[in-house]
Amino acid sequence: MSKELTELEIQRRDSLEKIKALGINPYPQEMYEVNVSAADIHQHYTADSTNYTNVSIAGRLMGKRIMGKASFAELQDSSGKIQLYMNRDEICPGEDKALYNDVFKKYLDLGDFIGVTGYVFITQVGEISIHVKTLKLLSKSLKPLPVVKTDADGNVHDAFGNPELRYRQRYVDLVVNKGVRDTFIKRTQLINSMREIFNKNGYLEVETPILQPIPGGAAARPFTTHHNALDIPLYLRIANELYLKRLIVGGFDGVYEFAKDFRNEGMDRTHNPEFTVLEIYVAYKDYFWMMDFTETLLEKIAMDLHGQTEVKVGEKVIDFKPPFKRISMYDAIKEYTGIDISVMDESQLRDACKQLHIETDPSMGKGKMIDEIFGAKCEKNFIQPTFIIDYPIEMSPLCKKHRSKSGLVERFELMVNGKEIANAYTELNDPIDQRERFEEQMKLSEKGDDEAMLIDQDFLRALEYGMPPTSGMGIGIDRLTMLMTNQESIQEVLFFPQMRPEQ
Repeated sequence: MSKELTELEIQRRDSLEKIKALGINPYPQEMYEVNVSAADIHQHYTADSTNYTNVSIAGRLMGKRIMGKASFAELQDSSGKIQLYMNRDEICPGEDKALYNDVFKKYLDLGDFIGVTGYVFITQVGEISIHVKTLKLLSKSLKPLPVVKTDADGNVHDAFGNPELRYRQRYVDLVVNKGVRDTFIKRTQLINSMREIFNKNGYLEVETPILQPIPGGAAARPFTTHHNALDIPLYLRIANELYLKRLIVGGFDGVYEFAKDFRNEGMDRTHNPEFTVLEIYVAYKDYFWMMDFTETLLEKIAMDLHGQTEVKVGEKVIDFKPPFKRISMYDAIKEYTGIDISVMDESQLRDACKQLHIETDPSMGKGKMIDEIFGAKCEKNFIQPTFIIDYPIEMSPLCKKHRSKSGLVERFELMVNGKEIANAYTELNDPIDQRERFEEQMKLSEKGDDEAMLIDQDFLRALEYGMPPTSGMGIGIDRLTMLMTNQESIQEVLFFPQMRPEQ
């Protein structure tokens, strides 16, 4: 859609044409050799240093001050900012002098990409700077960046702070808002920290299908599409669990995947329809082992990102030092509602929901109602890391029955700061039991539960070939990143969160 240009955009296009008229290509094709970063210079340069005498650096022009024959500028690369000093009598002849005299002073704007070479020195006021010898325009910016000003007391003025604009124009947000880049760097560090421990244990990173003929592995509403060549409906995966367990059947002792999953459901501060999950499956283990492993994993992540197990989250301090508290789901519900639901049938559960002012509908079975009670009355109370263990069988169709407690399964969810972070089982590997659980899910679907699981006949066939005792776990990477970077909204940890089309 065409849009009327602002006065500043018109001025920048005029500068572009004048640069071209001087015979200078504002978008050169050749590579620009860079041998240093701003952060590297700031960290390692000293006044008596004999290195950094021939540096080449590139980045955005973020400020300039022209003072007679001398000029100062600020260059920002991916690592940070550094001051540039230029003297018209010391700029090399040729295109560089023309760039300085005719272009830098008149036609270069904030946001333009430039490359400079020169040597590092410390100014009389003690600021590490680059004394520029050559200057090259690498890319002309046609839209002005928002000017974010910080006063001497550290207060920010005219911030690019509107979330609607920030999430739509993340490319601008990353340039002008200090700290946004750090959040995403920490997200990558978090994933690398997890990979390190998985790989050290010999687990194999794998990839499984995103387009699936049956949306299995979770209770969720899928996105649907159609494959034209095969003329069949397909679904964006809601989980990758069933494919990863097929690989355990195939003989791998441990597999994991950082997966993009999709659920066609609501959006809020902790939910996005496209999200990242880590799922890991390890043969010959159970959910007790997985709890211990999860404690070790989260302690390592906290240490790798913060150098300590305590992490600030809002006004709270979350401590990821093991061991974490463990409490059964029934005991948690009894503690926060005063009601013992452990022996209730479906009708009694519906009455309990009414007593607790929790809405139900005819499509909801026991599992769904228990989940609603826990979510409404209990979840928010678990601030420090807590394993909620031993779930009712109705809530967990892929989980093995508890070895000693009738009606329960060997499952845990890890709650931190009032939200679920991880979900894990001793995996169900009895194909007959699994078929019966799927059939129970089909009955819920017939009652109108559009999140009930479908029967995956190929997965059942895989189990019939034999799957060893296995424990599996899923961790929501987006929510874990929110915790580890002290962010209140999932949109802050996604480069490009889902939004309505721009009007």
